[in-house]
Amino acid sequence: MEDTPTLYTERLILRPLQLEDAEAVQRQFPHWEVVRYLNVAVPWPYPEDGALSYLRDIALPAVAAGQEWHWSIRLQRAPQQLIGAISLMDQPDNHRGFWLAPAWQGQGLMTEASVAVTDYWFKTLNRPLMRVPKAAPNLGSRRLSERAGMRLIRTDEDDFVAGRLPREIWEITREQWLQQRTP
Repeated sequence: MEDTPTLYTERLILRPLQLEDAEAVQRQFPHWEVVRYLNVAVPWPYPEDGALSYLRDIALPAVAAGQEWHWSIRLQRAPQQLIGAISLMDQPDNHRGFWLAPAWQGQGLMTEASVAVTDYWFKTLNRPLMRVPKAAPNLGSRRLSERAGMRLIRTDEDDFVAGRLPREIWEITREQWLQQRTP
């Protein structure tokens, strides 16, 4: 598998996550508004070495194995500042995940980042289908999936940092994505 490329959008630079990003992730990530709807595998309270451990022991080995692709999210006007992360995963019913620090939420930045990595999933990795799980109360994530043309295919329950919650699985096919992205 070739290296994860840097991706660019109108306002963002999506740079492959590196071990050197651990300090910035540690500063931006451990906020309740960021973690509450993430999978319970995220430790809470977040440990002081949480970002380093995650990058070193989980994310970067999965990238090296060709099973995951992780990017830091940075503004083009401030490329040294990490403001979030977005990932693609080759896991059943779990192909994309993301987080954005609170100061940058509500500006459409995650929509831009999601379009870029979804294009990568379908156009570069040539995957036939994308499924994304989310905590049902996570309305921002739900709206992002709706705007992307995804459809709700299943509901159940799962454990999140905030506790046991209803979970939704959203899906879009490669054909659907490419058709709506054609000018």
